[in-house]
Formats: sequence, C-alpha cells, structure tokens
Amino acid sequence: METLPDKLSIRDWARDDRPREKLMQHGAQTLSDAELIAILIRSGTTRESALDLAKKVLAAAGNDLHRLGRLGVADLTRFKGMGEAKAISIVAALELGRRRRAMEPAERELVASSAVAHELLRPLLGDLPHEEFWLLLMDRGNRLLDRCRVSRGGLHGTVADPKVIFKEALDRRASALVLGHNHPSGQLRPSEEDIALTRKLVEGGRLLEIAVQDHLIVTSGGYFSFADNGMM
Repeated sequence: METLPDKLSIRDWARDDRPREKLMQHGAQTLSDAELIAILIRSGTTRESALDLAKKVLAAAGNDLHRLGRLGVADLTRFKGMGEAKAISIVAALELGRRRRAMEPAERELVASSAVAHELLRPLLGDLPHEEFWLLLMDRGNRLLDRCRVSRGGLHGTVADPKVIFKEALDRRASALVLGHNHPSGQLRPSEEDIALTRKLVEGGRLLEIAVQDHLIVTSGGYFSFADNGMM
C-alpha cells in the first residue's frame, strides 16, 4: 500500500505560494486573512502548517476578524500548536488595526479646488521663515491620502527633487498630487525655477500615470495657483 507523504510545511511550498514571499512580491493586499495570520504565527506543528492553524483559528471565529479581535491570549492558546508568543502576536496585530481605524477620519478630505488645497497647506507653510516644499497626495477620487514634506531650504529657496516627489507618491499609491511651497518674502509671483520645475513634474507624472493637478505658492497673505492661472 502506498504511503501518503507528510503534510508540507510552508517553507516546502512553491515559493510563489508562501505567504511571506507573496507579500514581498505582490503586496499585503493580495493575501487572504488566513495567510496574513499565518505570517504572524510563523510556524505550525508536525501535523499542521502555520496556514492550516491560521485557517482553524479563523474558522472558530466564524471567519470574522471582528470576532477574532475579541479573543484574548488565553482563548487563542487553547488551539493545539498556538503557544503564548503566537497568540500575543495575533492579539497585538489586531489591536494595532483597531487603533488605526479609530484614528482615521470618517471621510478623507476631497481636494476639489485650489482653495481646499490651500486650506490644507496654509497651516504647514503660511508662517514659516524659510522655504519648504510639500505634497498633497490623493487617490483616484481626489480624496486626500497624506501630506508630506519633501524638502526644507533657506530664506530664498529650496530644492525639490522629482525622484523624491514621485517616490513619495508611488510609496503611498497616490493617483494624483498637488505641489506646494512657500515664499517667506510674501512674493506670490512664481519664479522661472518654479515654472520650470512644475513643467518637469507634470511631464514626469504623465509617464507614471500620476496627475500633477496644481502647484500652490503659499504666503502669510494668500496663495498663487498654477492651475487657476492656466499654467499647468
């Protein structure tokens, strides 16, 4: 009679099927709930892989992450192969997810005009004694994903590197962005360098399918919008 092979552990699977490698190559969003939990568990038993154990734990919670989040360390360690360290990892990860949800606003800001962009940039730039360059990063629906500073300079200028700007956008999976920098002098008129940089970034954005929608110059007394003035 033929003997069936032992169950394969995750490290014995094809590389593309392993949760950790799959996350590295394709992103965390491509993994199932069980695969994400298997990464936290890290190892299974002689009879079950970490993924088998993760599926069992999820099934006991009705495949509901909210119900799973209500389980404590003592509840999780009742599963064979689930030691205290593994249980603590799962509880900690779910608690981080809960805190992240609590910090998110009910609805992200819709950046639909230069006035909205200015309201988001003015607290960051309006009263600075030196120049800084910031980005507003948006999704396809123009909802704000993040604000980030890409450079800090002196009284008369700052250097904004297109490579850094587009890296920030790509890292956050932004589909659109608004550029913003301040003129501590109060001068709202863009310089030739401002105009040239804006053109370069608009062209670079087209190649990467990231829409550079506007560039704002912010001062303590107002702002200048490249888009409103037909310069984009």
